[in-house]
Amino acid sequence: MASSNGEGSALPARGRRPNPRLDQMKRTWYLLRKNTLAMIGVGLLVFFAVLFVASFFYHASATTMTQYCGTYYSGYQFYPTSVCQNPICTYPPGSLPPVANCYLTDPNNPSFVAPTFSLSPFHLGPLPFGSLSTDPGAPVFYNMFDGIVKGSEWSITISVAIVAVGASVGLLLGATAGVSGGLVDEAIMRTTDIFLSVPQLLLVLVLIIVLEPVSIFSSLSGRVAVLIIGFSITWWPFYTRIVRSQVVVVREQKYVEAARASGAGTGRILRKHIIPNSLFPVFVQIALDVGSIPLIIGAIIFLGVQVWPTPVFPEWGSLAGASVSSQIVGDLFLGGVTYYPWWQLFFPGITLFLFAISVNFFSDGLRDALDPRLRR
Repeated sequence: MASSNGEGSALPARGRRPNPRLDQMKRTWYLLRKNTLAMIGVGLLVFFAVLFVASFFYHASATTMTQYCGTYYSGYQFYPTSVCQNPICTYPPGSLPPVANCYLTDPNNPSFVAPTFSLSPFHLGPLPFGSLSTDPGAPVFYNMFDGIVKGSEWSITISVAIVAVGASVGLLLGATAGVSGGLVDEAIMRTTDIFLSVPQLLLVLVLIIVLEPVSIFSSLSGRVAVLIIGFSITWWPFYTRIVRSQVVVVREQKYVEAARASGAGTGRILRKHIIPNSLFPVFVQIALDVGSIPLIIGAIIFLGVQVWPTPVFPEWGSLAGASVSSQIVGDLFLGGVTYYPWWQLFFPGITLFLFAISVNFFSDGLRDALDPRLRR
């Protein structure tokens, strides 16, 4: 009796009903782990996910960057602290710091404060990534560390929202076109071709410029909505073509014919068979697109379009655009050597680069893991 109970208790483990989708996910993860670049991408994505969550608990504002001013000003004078809400001690080269925790700056460009890593117990300092300023001649600047940390909220949220809207619309239209065929397929795909011919960046620029006087653009949420809508209008056609081509292949498979022969309706066939087996190329495209959106936003800001309420806004694309503008005007001469505030370009640039390369590494590994022809 005991033995039969023992055998009975072991049966569920041995006789576990197979789950094809779960088994496929396990195989995909196994193949991903064998891909070094894909695991580097996964590690970077985990880092950005942690940064995104931590940004909500970070003390800086999510809607504006705190403005600081140096106590040292050009002409070997001190900037009056009475007109500055957040004064920070700065001093010129060749002199000793007047008090502890002071920052070295240039007499002619008091807004350029280099990164400091040794002014706190954790060797970060209040300005670990240096300062960012749109006016090198004024002693006013912003903490780049705050901007990059809080910028993860906007950059990642906007990127995911745009891709989610575009992928959802593309999945719905592509699946409908692929399954229906005929006139429906022709109408959807010709509409898709029309939207594909619209220059993406130009459409977003036109929307921002046209809607700027409108009341919806006066609020921050309205600006974000315009960005998401503008990008989504030209983003969904790519997903529609991908899904449609995949559905055309899947609908001819034997298991779809068997489901149709058993009396399953079109809706059930779409939900249970066609859409689940057409999603893998969509996942790869999503991973690629998420990393490119902050780069495009940075390009728009660099062109001089006022996307955000202030020129210096805690968003990665805004910081990158502002840093390039500062680089152009930040030509200093110290001892006959041309000097640039390299940190203003390096830190926003490396953040965008790592975010984009992480999703590219991950998407390449995901494509290799999901494509049966590449598994051999």
